[in-house]
This record gives sequence, C-alpha cells and structure tokens, in this order.
Amino acid sequence: MVRTYLLLAWTWTRAAAAYPASFWLLVVFGCVTGALDLAVILVVFANTTTLGGFSRDEVLFLYGAANLAFTLCDLFVSNLDRISQHIKAGTMDTFLIRPVSPWIQIATDRFVPARFGRVVLAGAVLGYALGALDLDGRRLWMIPVMVGAGVVIFTALWTLAGALQFLLTDAPEVTSAFTYGSQQLTQYPLNVYGRDLVRGATYVLPLAFINWQPGLYVLGRDDPFGTPGFMRFLGPAAALVLALLAGLAWRQGIRRYRSTGS
Repeated sequence: MVRTYLLLAWTWTRAAAAYPASFWLLVVFGCVTGALDLAVILVVFANTTTLGGFSRDEVLFLYGAANLAFTLCDLFVSNLDRISQHIKAGTMDTFLIRPVSPWIQIATDRFVPARFGRVVLAGAVLGYALGALDLDGRRLWMIPVMVGAGVVIFTALWTLAGALQFLLTDAPEVTSAFTYGSQQLTQYPLNVYGRDLVRGATYVLPLAFINWQPGLYVLGRDDPFGTPGFMRFLGPAAALVLALLAGLAWRQGIRRYRSTGS
C-alpha cells in the first residue's frame, strides 16, 4: 500500500516539476501562508510576555509540534476533502473499480508536492523552540511520539471528514471544521479557551493529545485544568481509537455510496 501511494505521489510530483517556475512559486506562497500564522503569535508576544501563563518559546514549541503533524497530513492526505467533487462529477466510480484502495487513490489525487515548504517551516519553528528552551533531556523522547500521534489524529480527522461527505455530498465548510479548524485550535495553549471546549477537545475529539497533554510533559508543566498526570501519555492510544473509528466510518461511507450512473 505504501509503495502504491509513493508511485502515485511521484507521478503527480513529476507532473508538477515539469513547470519549475510555477512549482517554486507555489512553494514560496505556501511558506508565506504558513508564516502568517507564526506572525500572529509573534505580534501577540510583542505586546505581552506570556499567553495563558506560557512564554513565547513554550507557545512556539506547542505551535511547531502541532503544525509539523498538521502540515505532514496536509501534504500527504488533505486531498481526501475533495471527495464531494468526485461524487458530484461521477469520477468516484473510477476509484472504486481500480485494484487499489480508494483511500490511497483519493489521498494522492492531484498530489501537491509544493506543500512541503510548510512542513519545513513547521519543523524549523519546532527546532528553534527546542534550542531556545531549557528542557529536561529525559523527557525529549516524547517529541517524536507526540508528532507521530498528531499525524495519526489529523489523518483520522481527514478520513472522517471524507467519510462525512458521502452523507452530506456538498458541505466543504463542515469538513474543513474537522481539519483546518482543528489545526487552528491546536496552535495555542488550550488553557486560553473555555473549560468546556477543552473538555470536548480532550474527551470527545482528542485534539488535546496532539500537542497539549504530551507538550505539558515535555515542558514539565502541570495542567491548569487539573487533569491526571497519566493523561500526558495517552496520545498513541487516543490516536489509535480515533483511527479505528475513522476507518469504520470510511468503510460505511464507501458502502453507502451510490453511483451517479454516468
């Protein structure tokens, strides 16, 4: 399955590379777009020293970890949100009759390698924050774990959003709330939001396990909402549960799909 994904992604990459000027303009534009979110954080800290009790470098650490996971998913699986276009155009049928997983085909459809620039930017922010913070080296093992769990959680959210489109057919704004809305939520310490929202992001849709709970462990901070310490280590379990639910929803969506007949 991985080999098939890479072959399909490489096909679209070669097509994009045929127009190098356009390709590099898209890379630069993607970096500028990603830098705007970072600029907002820097503007905030130009007027204050802490945000929710967290310093600038701590917020940049949380931001970098969440955005590294998100931009990796944006690069590799975000085309799942185009399912409604295929359903309306009748091209969904072609994905179902090929001897390759429809999920793989849709995820790689019109693969955009230029989004890699945003991955580099997110990684650079995370690297800067790690260099600027005086962290306990015994806790750094959590960083690849939290990024990996974040990738799985965001991938599951995109899969759920895609599965939802089999039911709603034409509601891209609803599916964007699952994906890009979740990314916006995880850019800041969760304690800047209301307690009820944080509970929902912890016990309903496990966004808190992308960077908040494991990030508190890395930073050696207590949870302002008083959640138990073992919650810091539940990211992989939360990611696994959400991935299983997303897989089930995807299969149900495929079964529910009815061809347009075109």
